[in-house]
Amino acid sequence: MMHTAVGWHVELEFMEDDQHTRAVAMVRLADGTEVRAHGRASRHQVDSNQPRVGEEIAGARALNELAMQLLSKAHEEIDTVSGRTSHPIHV
Repeated sequence: MMHTAVGWHVELEFMEDDQHTRAVAMVRLADGTEVRAHGRASRHQVDSNQPRVGEEIAGARALNELAMQLLSKAHEEIDTVSGRTSHPIHV
């Protein structure tokens, strides 16, 4: 039998100008810990202005960094509880 213990909500915020998009991703874990990550995208001057594309790229980069931070956090917790170095968790 499977039980749902918690749910996570990931928030993404974007800041943009004519050539740059910055994203901040944040997740609040069940223990109250907040994990934040950043992503960036830059538009080449010959490309058309497509803010949605910049958001997708910057958002994906922020989410990727968030995933890596969560993997590192999980490794640290495994190592602390087990008293040994855990095997890498690959994405």
